Amino acid sequence: MINRMFVLSAFMWASSGLAVQPLLAQSTSVPTSTVQTWDLPHGTAVKDLGPRTYRFTVDYDSANRTGEVVHRQRITGDYTRGLANGDVEWRNVGEAQADGATAPFPPAQKQDFVEGFRYPAGSPDTLKPDFFKSFPPSAIYERNLIWDTSMMESFGQNFFDQLKLNAPLHISTEQDVNMPGVGTFHSRDTVLEWVGRSERNGQDCALIEYRAFFNPLQIATGGVTIQGRSDFWGEIWVSLATKQIEYATIYEEVSGEMKLPGQDTPQLLSVFRIGTLEPLSAKN
Repeated sequence: MINRMFVLSAFMWASSGLAVQPLLAQSTSVPTSTVQTWDLPHGTAVKDLGPRTYRFTVDYDSANRTGEVVHRQRITGDYTRGLANGDVEWRNVGEAQADGATAPFPPAQKQDFVEGFRYPAGSPDTLKPDFFKSFPPSAIYERNLIWDTSMMESFGQNFFDQLKLNAPLHISTEQDVNMPGVGTFHSRDTVLEWVGRSERNGQDCALIEYRAFFNPLQIATGGVTIQGRSDFWGEIWVSLATKQIEYATIYEEVSGEMKLPGQDTPQLLSVFRIGTLEPLSAKN
């Protein structure tokens, strides 16, 4: 499980536009038998009915002291799970950049070093030094795609046995996470909360929120050093029938100081990140 959201980022609430059903546990007039239907299924493995591909899109907005967006970067990638031997794979990863808050993004530049990148689903090796040996040192955003997806799947699929309706679940304590080739991230307290039921892609879903605030981070890569703080949060829609993620969001704000190569004086860093993970097809 990856307990971190990280570098140059923050995300905003991207709602499905579908209203969450009223939480029955809050009404004393609802019969007990109805309230019991709000228990999550326990001991259920994720059901992969064959390959399923998701599109992950993340926007990084860099702002000045007054909140004016001065630069934007968008990274997209296609993530497929349910492959042979339980593998997952990345394809069509691209990156585009634009100045200012409204300029259109140009066509994305494909990141060929990620094409066909494959590994076992839920691999515990994503924080080992050799895991990204085929990636250039500057490929922070591409690493983030993989770390973020692993985190979302862990948060959404591994805690059904522990989650209770409207009861925050603290899943981590103070710990340092080493990100090889990038830096370190100090996780203070990661909280999951099952807040209701909703529908996505025709699936009855548990809606799970996650959040972690005031997390110090240090980054040193390509001659750039950053000392700052990360706050991240998001929502995950998980099918009650299959435990497949039907939609997920990630929001992160990183603020602090950044020093560029050859500069002695640090400059303000303020980046807000917004990401969405959604299936390209709802067949399974």
